[in-house]
Amino acid sequence: MNGLGGARVSKREFIKRVARRAGVPTRVAALVYEATVEEILDTVSDGKRLTLTGFGKFFLQRHKGHRVTTIGDRAEGATDLGEIADYSVLKFSATRAVNKDVGYRLSRRTERIATDTEQRTAPTGPHPHAAP
Repeated sequence: MNGLGGARVSKREFIKRVARRAGVPTRVAALVYEATVEEILDTVSDGKRLTLTGFGKFFLQRHKGHRVTTIGDRAEGATDLGEIADYSVLKFSATRAVNKDVGYRLSRRTERIATDTEQRTAPTGPHPHAAP
């Protein structure tokens, strides 16, 4: 489950959905998926920012290394776990248009779920225990 309460979509399911949407065999969609991911990783690993106009940017965010310690109880004190070296992480920043579209789709989906729930829980007749 993600933070919004939805189920996760596996890589296999995602590729099937893309294949269906594009009208191509799943095998072709899988090859395109793998090539796309590899190209994104290669581009960003070379220190370049990849901009997909109208979608967003992939880039590396660099972090400085630091010492790591744990906080023990008062008798034991802190434990030094050593040094974390400088490192980088892959980041993605969606365009405003994409964020607005996702928000719009989410609100429509939420409205549909609320409507469906109301329809299922709406009384269909007198309550079985109600007095006549």
